[in-house]
Amino acid sequence: MGKDPAFLFYSSDFLNGVADLTMEERGQYITLLCLQHQKGSLTQKTIRLSVGSVSVDVMSKFSKDEDGNFYQERLREEIEKRANFTESRRNNGFKGGRPKANGKPNGYAKDNLMEDENINEDVNKNINKIKVIDQLFEEFWDLYDYKKSREKAEKVWRTLTNEEKVQAIYHAPLYVQSTPDKTFRKHPTTYLNQKSFNDEIIERTNATSHKPNASERRFNALASLHYVQNGGEDI
Repeated sequence: MGKDPAFLFYSSDFLNGVADLTMEERGQYITLLCLQHQKGSLTQKTIRLSVGSVSVDVMSKFSKDEDGNFYQERLREEIEKRANFTESRRNNGFKGGRPKANGKPNGYAKDNLMEDENINEDVNKNINKIKVIDQLFEEFWDLYDYKKSREKAEKVWRTLTNEEKVQAIYHAPLYVQSTPDKTFRKHPTTYLNQKSFNDEIIERTNATSHKPNASERRFNALASLHYVQNGGEDI
């Protein structure tokens, strides 16, 4: 595999790190970083031939290795991380890589594959976030208890803020309690899309739900009979 032609350059970190250097010193510093990337630790002769006389402030950015040569510690770490990442990709390629849809391997990884080794960390963080969101949706889905168009509901769910998701989980059981008959309950997608979790809960009442007992039925019957017998006069 050829020499890695690049290394990760963090512009904000660089600007903060050279805040105490003049423009000339900054030019010397970035030149030495590039030399270290290509050659490894730098001898005093290499430094002198490359940038001439170097100030104490510039050299304070470098450490000495066991041979007395100079290196910038952060750059060394980034080079090592990048090399490990690339090697892991090559090894994965030799094993066949990620299989295609037809089951055939993708073949060997290319030598010039130089992705950012921090991609794995970013992907893992995103996966963890997705898992948390999924768990919240599962909780809402169970509480709402109306299994209709899950994929559409989940798509709307992902557009909600964290505060709205919490509100939906709090509101859902109250809304379900107020709509025990699912035919009167909104579809979960509609509930989320309309943000009905912000609505006031209105309890349903049934005016005809009361059934008179025996005494009440007897009184009503007598009242009706009296009404008829007395020409329409109430008791």
